[in-house]
Amino acid sequence: MAIKSVSIRIEEEMLRKLSYIADYEGRSINSHVLVLIRENIKAFEVEYGTIDGDIKPAINVKPTTK
Repeated sequence: MAIKSVSIRIEEEMLRKLSYIADYEGRSINSHVLVLIRENIKAFEVEYGTIDGDIKPAINVKPTTK
């Protein structure tokens, strides 16, 4: 599986709040964003059907450390 990098623009306050939540969950911002993306894909697939591909959103989710 190839890992790709994505850059986003985000307001400073939103980044600060995201960092707070990620820290609370025991994750890095990157790991937390991946969890949010996986949750979004899973919700989409529940409503609209599976998207073709080998990676399932419920798999490979880094657990919290708390």
